[in-house]
Amino acid sequence: MDGDVAPLADLYRIAVPQALLAVDDAHGCGVLGEQGRGSCAAAGIKPDILIVTFGKAFGLQGAAILCDHAIAEYLIQFARHYIYSTAMPPAQAYALSRACRLIQQEEWRREVLRDLGGLLKDTLDPAIPLVDTSTPIKPLVLGESQRALSYADALREQGFWVSAIRPPTVPQHTARLRITLTAAHQPDDVKQLAVAINEVFYRE
Repeated sequence: MDGDVAPLADLYRIAVPQALLAVDDAHGCGVLGEQGRGSCAAAGIKPDILIVTFGKAFGLQGAAILCDHAIAEYLIQFARHYIYSTAMPPAQAYALSRACRLIQQEEWRREVLRDLGGLLKDTLDPAIPLVDTSTPIKPLVLGESQRALSYADALREQGFWVSAIRPPTVPQHTARLRITLTAAHQPDDVKQLAVAINEVFYRE
């Protein structure tokens, strides 16, 4: 939810070889690591099960489970969601392969994301509780649900769509705005968003 990264290298040392390590890399794949290979590649580990989504950096839908042959056979036989699902259409398979090549080849997109994240942090008032992450998800923890909703409404009036995330999705008293950056955003977009957040903050 927050785009933060688990201490994967530590978890790997604890788990292997006594247990299987499964990692859901929804926000890391395509963004972190060499050629966008994800959080595990950035941490220098190879988990037993790696779940990647096609709905974030790939810009599509669906997901995949990367694992060895034995685990794959188990899932094929016993994973109900897989057994009763429809195969990916050829058009999406082609789009996915193309997206994968773009992710591997276009490092500039990751550089843009890093620059925009730094710009957001630098433009916001230092008193504003932005959580600094290495992914494009930038949470702004505001506390009570009504405060988060008020911020979201005020920003929407100025043309910014920023979701208010509230309990039970997050713990009580930690409602937040979930700012999501993309390589398609321009620096002026991020500056204007930061200025708008500052204005709401100053009006409180």
